[in-house]
Amino acid sequence: MSLKQKLRDQTPLVGTFLKTPSAMICEVLGRSDLDLICLDAEHSPFDRGDINNCVLALQHVGKPSLVRVPANRPEHILNALDCGATGVLVPHVITGGDAEALAGNAHFGTGRGYAGSSRAAGYGARSMAEHKARSAEETVVIAQIEDAEALDNLDAIFAASTIDAFFIGRADLSVSLSAKGPNDPQVIEAVEAICAKGSEAGVTIGMFTGNLDELPKWRAAGASLFLLGSDHGFMLSGAAQMTAQVRSHF
Repeated sequence: MSLKQKLRDQTPLVGTFLKTPSAMICEVLGRSDLDLICLDAEHSPFDRGDINNCVLALQHVGKPSLVRVPANRPEHILNALDCGATGVLVPHVITGGDAEALAGNAHFGTGRGYAGSSRAAGYGARSMAEHKARSAEETVVIAQIEDAEALDNLDAIFAASTIDAFFIGRADLSVSLSAKGPNDPQVIEAVEAICAKGSEAGVTIGMFTGNLDELPKWRAAGASLFLLGSDHGFMLSGAAQMTAQVRSHF
């Protein structure tokens, strides 16, 4: 079953962010039991060549790839999808118009530019009809909700067509709400409201969390896509755990 269908079915999914633009790390993480890997081209130094190589590495091990693009702009979305990414995670979707523009730029016939020479098109091996049909069936589009203004526009955002999931960005939402952090009661209340609205609308909700103890709460609230940690976090925690174990013997 495709990642797109799993999202639409609200199948519980677990992924992580890749912060290091490294095809080798992608290949290593791709051999894990994670459901997907999200390349963070918004907050990490990914250029198009990095995205191209990392997507290829994930394709090699059969792992779905998302790219969190720097902004809701057609050229960023096109770059990721032409490289063969399974889908895009687009930040700062604030209005229904933003959501519709995102959906349009990710699909042919509504804004996405066409190139038959891309990896996504099989470097010309697929016909235009085949590439367009495959893209419509498999391309994943996720809108990120992370601004206080968006909280007043949830109905319009959730009504946007051809968006597969809506991802809550608690860090930026905390900043936008002038809160102390992601666990501030004001932020928790906002996240609960987004989940409740999402359940009413029948849409798929996702979020990042660094605290595994939170998962039961947010799963019960209706979230089904969870991005947990990052390659940086895995390295730091692994090194800290090993060092603590070694020093316990001294």
